[in-house]
Amino acid sequence: MAIKLPESARKMLQDKAYGHVVTSAPNGRPQATMVWVDAEGDEVLFNTAEGREKARNLRRDPRVVISIQDRNNPQAYLLVHGTASVAETGADAHIDKLAKRFLGVDKYPYRQPGEKRLLIRVRVDRLGGFAPGMKPWQ
Repeated sequence: MAIKLPESARKMLQDKAYGHVVTSAPNGRPQATMVWVDAEGDEVLFNTAEGREKARNLRRDPRVVISIQDRNNPQAYLLVHGTASVAETGADAHIDKLAKRFLGVDKYPYRQPGEKRLLIRVRVDRLGGFAPGMKPWQ
């Protein structure tokens, strides 16, 4: 069952938040990738390109864990456990939005010729980690 993101977590995710996305490879081993993360409503978002391992893994098994460290308070971190959906709709605009936030440019500069972007939306099932002040996220 999806849960509501606390405002403090949403604020951290809408800052320059770097996350480590952990998916399950076909052999069951974890696969981790660093990504830029974002939040929209109560969902956690990130972006990738078609053909990347995390997209293949999430289509096969949508369970995901994302670890995010608060850049303004390195002792605070958020663990998001959730279920991902993969879509093309909105992916190009989203990667440009993230490029503006993280790089200060209007268009994502690392797009490869013919690359198809994917928007990953994570419905949050459970939160872990510690909010500022070493308290649980509320």
